[in-house]
Amino acid sequence: MTGLDWIGIVSIIMASVAVSIGSIGPALAEGRAIVQGLASIAQQPDEANVISRTLFIGLAIIESSGIYCFVIAIVLIFANPFWNTMVAAGR
Repeated sequence: MTGLDWIGIVSIIMASVAVSIGSIGPALAEGRAIVQGLASIAQQPDEANVISRTLFIGLAIIESSGIYCFVIAIVLIFANPFWNTMVAAGR
């Protein structure tokens, strides 16, 4: 196996790890946030608008970490800087 083969194999494995961990973590965090938000609304129904607005902002921030992991995986697969360096070096 050449250096390009190893870079391709490791890039695909790391992209899959990034997506899997990057989707499990935010999914668990969003679940916990929703549970806490619904519990807060159940305790204080008058503040439901403020709680839900804050909950949606928090969910968007949590989801952004999963999106960042997805973007890193796409870069590793389609625009890998290590691959381009090895091709330019002629290996």
